[in-house]
Amino acid sequence: MAGVLRTTPLQPVRPLAEAIGGPAYLKCEQLQHGGSFKVRGALCRIARLTPAERARGVVAASAGNHAQGVALAAERLGARATVFMPAGAPLPKVAATQGYGATVELVGATVEDALTAARAYAERTGAVFVHPFDHPDVIAGQGTIGLEILAQYPEVRTILVAVGGGGLLSGVAAAVKPVRPDVKVFGVQAAGAAAYPPSLAAGTPVSLDRYATIADGIAVGRPGDLTFQHVRTYADGVVTVSDEDISRTLLLLLERSKIVAEPAGAAGVAALQAFPHGFEPPVVAVLSGGNIDPLLLVKQIEYGLTAAGRYLRFTVLFPDRPGVLASMLDIVAAQRANILDVLHQRRDPRLALGEVAVDFSVETRGPDHARDLLATLRSAGYRITTTRGPAT
Repeated sequence: MAGVLRTTPLQPVRPLAEAIGGPAYLKCEQLQHGGSFKVRGALCRIARLTPAERARGVVAASAGNHAQGVALAAERLGARATVFMPAGAPLPKVAATQGYGATVELVGATVEDALTAARAYAERTGAVFVHPFDHPDVIAGQGTIGLEILAQYPEVRTILVAVGGGGLLSGVAAAVKPVRPDVKVFGVQAAGAAAYPPSLAAGTPVSLDRYATIADGIAVGRPGDLTFQHVRTYADGVVTVSDEDISRTLLLLLERSKIVAEPAGAAGVAALQAFPHGFEPPVVAVLSGGNIDPLLLVKQIEYGLTAAGRYLRFTVLFPDRPGVLASMLDIVAAQRANILDVLHQRRDPRLALGEVAVDFSVETRGPDHARDLLATLRSAGYRITTTRGPAT
């Protein structure tokens, strides 16, 4: 793999260091070829194929990062790659996969549909199926991140890794723990797709009945059989973070570190914000990917502003007469809040006769400012309901 992979840098993050009371670094895998760590496992897997196997080509299924990793690795090693992706896969990820020379087939609505099609293609053509996480060579390739961290920062005491199927956590933990048992390695899952905590409690992989999270790259409903054994043997535990934790982290990375990350890529970092005193510093959090659709990025920024109390939505019920709204706006201006949108509703059947509901979207300086604004308005006699966010 030497000469093909990029040794990604460690970047300090001052706000996180201040929060945890010690050094905090990011392992910047969003700067890896293909925009994520996935090329490591794909490269190791394809490089270890025999010449005859490689001549038959490789096939994979993915909604994004694994697709790009396999396509890039195959291109570098001279193998033909076919990648099955869901019909609704983000267009930038489809285009990037094709740009690395892979043939892309859009099938079904889910990654599971794409996996079924990819396995059928492998049986039909003899192409080698490259699993996204549950294979020894894939795990070994991801483990090179752990070796790089130890070489770059021997003082590290804790490593945080995002977890979906478990290939990245398996590789990093298996590479680090035998040579540095003093270093803690934790996995971080999105709470809405956290299959590892119940699986570890049961001692065997457990399938989730349903799962949903903004971190689609780690939205996996069941641990791999092989990765589960690695995680149970080597990792020090798996914690969960909420979608709001992840969104706040995306906003922090963008504002303070000038880093564009995808939700799944930021999950490991989010644990430092969610549990600032839960890990022994110095800490290295693996920022595992930065492939995010620009349209999704816009939505994530708005969601993150709301989660951080910087973007407040509320509704005020007014008597429908001139001047009432203007008086309230004077209060908002005096509180130095910035109104982004105003929407009048006069036809809601829940409104009394002669009453109007006005929806506001307001930019604030943070949760304290938002709470002060709402308290001031309520003390002035305005009837207010809020939608969501810490300021409510």
